[in-house]
Amino acid sequence: MPIPEDVTGDEIDADVRQELMSLPKTLAEDVARNLVMVANLLDEEPEQAYAYSRVALRLASRVAAVREAAGFASYATGKYSEALAEFRAARRMTGSVELWPIMADCERGLGRPERALAMAGEPEVQKLDKAGQVEMRLVAAGARKDMGQAEAAVVTLQSPELASNAVQPWTARLRYAYADALLEVGRETEAREWFAKALEADQGGTTNASDRLAELDGVEFTDALEEDAENEVQAEVEVKDEVAEPAEAKDEAKDEVQVEAKDVDEAEPAKDVKDEESGSQG
Repeated sequence: MPIPEDVTGDEIDADVRQELMSLPKTLAEDVARNLVMVANLLDEEPEQAYAYSRVALRLASRVAAVREAAGFASYATGKYSEALAEFRAARRMTGSVELWPIMADCERGLGRPERALAMAGEPEVQKLDKAGQVEMRLVAAGARKDMGQAEAAVVTLQSPELASNAVQPWTARLRYAYADALLEVGRETEAREWFAKALEADQGGTTNASDRLAELDGVEFTDALEEDAENEVQAEVEVKDEVAEPAEAKDEAKDEVQVEAKDVDEAEPAKDVKDEESGSQG
């Protein structure tokens, strides 16, 4: 896989660099550069990120950071079975529980929401930090919805973190999920209120709360860029038509000249006959 020259591998986190120190220097650099590409492409071009992760995995499958990166790349492309296997491998290597929520979400992706829900009740959840616990709550609520338990999903999301006015990195997503759950059970007024709260906390644009609010308010947005593109296409068509018109007029004029010439040619014999008659009379 091609890697731009300005990607040196030094961009990776210090803890990942520490893990790679167990490898020969040249190999460590190659792995690091591939991991940087995974991180850079994961959101916008997940398939490309996945391809780079496979290269890193082939080079250093015994490095936990590599297995974790491969897991996230697989998860981003919907390869949940692969992702789960990589996350489990990374967890065995490190003993960390931080991947527990995303492992549970992989179970959801594989159509096993009951397993995700069971994981939400395991002791590992208590070892997670606050962000991890909120993430686990979001996964559990999603599993409830997958199982057709919409009311239970609403209850699952009700928590001190949801009630808090403090804005944390996960606040917008938690409020958005709660609003969506409320809407699913027909509590539209409350849903609108929580979509608004989600938008208020969404400083990084991680949700589409503004669109959901507009939808509830019956507001329709027109894509200005699409309109501009359509107008440009229409203008090009009109210009082409204008350019074509003189050519068509020219062809019509040519046809008229040809018709007139034909008429003249047809009139010549009559003139000759008249000349002959005048000569005989003379």
